[in-house]
Amino acid sequence: MASRPLSHSSSTGTASSDQSASVRAEPGLGDSGRVLTVRQSLLAMLGLCFVTMMVAVDQTVVGTALPTVVAELNGFEYYAWVATAYLLASVITVPVFGRLGDYYGRKPFVLASVIVFICASVFCGLSNSMFQLVLARALQGVGGGMLVGTAFACVPDLFPDSHTRLRWQMLLSAAFGIANGFGPTLGGILTQQVGWRSVFFVNLPLGLVSLYFLWRYLPRIRHIKASNIRLDWQGAVLLALGLGSLQFFVQFLPQQGASLGMFALGGLTVLVFTGLYHWEKRCPHPLLPLEMFHNKSLAALFCLSLFIGFIMFALLFYVPLLLQGGFGLSPQEVGLLITPMVVCVTVGSVVNARIIVKLSHPNHMLYAGYALLVLASIGMALMDRDTSRLLVFGYMVMAGLGLGFVMPNLTVFAQETAGRSLLGISTAMLQSVRMIGGMLGTAIVGALVGHYYVAGVEKAVPEGQGTAWLSLLQDPQVLVNQAIQSDFIAAMQRVGLYGGAFIEQARVSLVDAVHMGLASVLLIAFVGLCWVYRVPTIHLSRVVPHPSSAAASEQTGDQNNG
Repeated sequence: MASRPLSHSSSTGTASSDQSASVRAEPGLGDSGRVLTVRQSLLAMLGLCFVTMMVAVDQTVVGTALPTVVAELNGFEYYAWVATAYLLASVITVPVFGRLGDYYGRKPFVLASVIVFICASVFCGLSNSMFQLVLARALQGVGGGMLVGTAFACVPDLFPDSHTRLRWQMLLSAAFGIANGFGPTLGGILTQQVGWRSVFFVNLPLGLVSLYFLWRYLPRIRHIKASNIRLDWQGAVLLALGLGSLQFFVQFLPQQGASLGMFALGGLTVLVFTGLYHWEKRCPHPLLPLEMFHNKSLAALFCLSLFIGFIMFALLFYVPLLLQGGFGLSPQEVGLLITPMVVCVTVGSVVNARIIVKLSHPNHMLYAGYALLVLASIGMALMDRDTSRLLVFGYMVMAGLGLGFVMPNLTVFAQETAGRSLLGISTAMLQSVRMIGGMLGTAIVGALVGHYYVAGVEKAVPEGQGTAWLSLLQDPQVLVNQAIQSDFIAAMQRVGLYGGAFIEQARVSLVDAVHMGLASVLLIAFVGLCWVYRVPTIHLSRVVPHPSSAAASEQTGDQNNG
């Protein structure tokens, strides 16, 4: 079943609202139906571009610096939590603020989110323990969730026509590419030359510049102007409780096993999500409108977004660990090797924008993207210290292009399928599901890496059983922290053993463990490739420019929604 174009969608079910959605003027609409000029639209997009750069730089520099952060703050058990705390907080806040943006306009929440993100970045840079860093990352995740839930939904507000939107979104892709281009290398250089704390302070100038452009030029557009709006706080609490219990369940299951506590936590997770489903069915203003999940296109796109989040965050956080801890590369070298992947995300997005508008079946780009991710995952799961840099470069390029072919299309396809009143929540839900995938990806891959690394060390160093120094070797910090590594080798010399050989055996164990984690990424990429078949054919709509009817469109929408 083909999805309906945006210009024929309506949340109200009336012909008048369908028509009002289809005649919104280009390039965009401002307050009270005022048509924005190209200059105003460009400056508003620049503000969104700086926001995109801030989020992209944060993701890339943190991933590159994380092995060093863990080494200095001594807390490898929190390695995955640095990522999952951010993702969990984001996942909870994305749908809440996505819905608030539909109700009250997105501009106030975009501005607030930038302020929260900047403040949390400062707290991250000032952290003196891994626990403090995890808490600061959770606060940063709140700001990131507000951003994702509102900022990216501003683009279809400004450019209702999907073809026009794809052209303007190339600015966001370019900003994403610029940030990703220097992000990993910058993270490696700052970590090695200045210290890991500096990577969090990079967000400050980008955030302040974005604040100016967004406050000055981003219009405040409201699609729903009813006077009896009530946010579904009960649904928000149930969602937070359900996602939190799911995160703890995935995180602690490998350590606790089939214990009574794990059964209780799993049961609580199922019970909360069941309660959330029944509550949303009878809630007059649901946080998660269930009609989104009854739409075959949106349901399939949400699943693909879950898969892409799993793949992307697992690669961003564990390929650097493989290169630095397993292969013994410096943070700067790791940054240089990761750069092709994150740059090619943008290259893929730009190429995709040029190609997809010419295709009769835009879904083919999703097949191409997931196929590239399958090939890249195979290569990364097999690469070792002897793999040529050129081949590693090729794997990174394939992964980046695959992500670039998939992520923007998921957003555009979801916006084409959803009605105007569901535009914000469907866009936010797509991003939220991607973060859930990232949360699960980092937790599951982290659990696999931790389990197989410890088991590999115990098997490779049988003479260490019952000794105190084996526990030091079982902590991967010994592979990334030069001070700990030197102390370990000196301790081995005092008992007449060669510690360097044990370090090399531990590196081999870490490489094997990360390969097992990447095998799960390969499995998800293959499932995603097969799942694309479930997406009905998407047709990109065209919106007829008619500036004189913009004000009438706003008035008609108010009457229908009020």
